[in-house]
Amino acid sequence: MTVLEVIQRSSEFLAKKGVESPRLQVELLLGEILQLPRLKLYLDFERVLADGELNRLREMVQRRANREPLQHIIGSTSFCGLTFMVNRDVLIPRPETEVLAERAWQLGEQLQGERLGILDIGTGSGCLAVTLAAKFRKAEIHATDQSAPALAVARTNAERHGVLNRIAFHECDFITGLPAEMKFDLIVSNPPYIATAAIEALEPEVRDHEPRTAVDGGPDGLMFFRRLASEIGPRLANAGKMLAEFADGQDLAVAQILAEQSWIVEEIVKDLAGTPRIIIARRPNS
Repeated sequence: MTVLEVIQRSSEFLAKKGVESPRLQVELLLGEILQLPRLKLYLDFERVLADGELNRLREMVQRRANREPLQHIIGSTSFCGLTFMVNRDVLIPRPETEVLAERAWQLGEQLQGERLGILDIGTGSGCLAVTLAAKFRKAEIHATDQSAPALAVARTNAERHGVLNRIAFHECDFITGLPAEMKFDLIVSNPPYIATAAIEALEPEVRDHEPRTAVDGGPDGLMFFRRLASEIGPRLANAGKMLAEFADGQDLAVAQILAEQSWIVEEIVKDLAGTPRIIIARRPNS
C-alpha cells in the first residue's frame, strides 16, 4: 500500500471510531514511523510502505482507535518548542499551559537579578520547570510532585534538555517537602481543576489514560486553588508572583478564593482561543 492509500483508509477507520481530526492523527503517526515531518509526506504519496512499516502503523492506528492518546503512542509531545517524554504517569502538556510558561518568562525577565528562584508545584512531566530552566540559565528551580513515577518522567525530560543539575525535584504533597525558609520569585502551577463528578464525562483519552490525580480538583474543581491561596503566600519573595492555570469558567471563583486570603490579583490572562486561563497574583507586601 502507498502512503496515500494508508492515510485514506486509516483516516476513515479512525473517523468511525470517533477520533477527532483523524487524517491529522494518521499523518502524525506515519511521520513518526517514517521519521519524516508531516508535510513531507505530501511529497511522498506514492511511496510503498514496507511490511514492517505497515504492520507498525496498523498497531498504532488500532491503539488510537481505542482512544489511547496520540502522545502516548508516539511517546512524546512538543511544548514551547521542546520535546517532552510523556506516558500514563503524567498529564500531557496542553497548548494552554504554554501561555503560562510564556507569561512566566516575561515576569522572570522583569524580576531577574543575581538569582531567580522558581517553584513549580505539581510538576508532572516537568514541562514548566524544564522550560523555565532552559530559559533562565542562572535560575534556582525547585519542582514538587507527590507521584514518584511522574518525577521520574520529569527527571528524564530535564536530562534530555541538559538542565537536570539545575532543578531540584521533591517528592511531596504540595510544598510539604520544602525547607520552611525557602522563598521564590515565581511560583507556577498547572493544578488539577476538573470537578470530580465531571471526570466521567471527559474524552476517553483523558478519562482513561491520564493520571486521575492530575485532573481531579475535588467536588467543585477548586480544591487546589484553596491550598494555593492559604499556603504559599509565605513562600513568595518580595515582588514575587504566583501564576496558575484554571479551567473554563473558573476565573471569577479563583480570583475570589485568592481575594479572601488577601491576595492581590494582578491579571487574568486569556489563552489563544480568548478564554480566561491564567491568574497572576501577588501578596500585599510584594
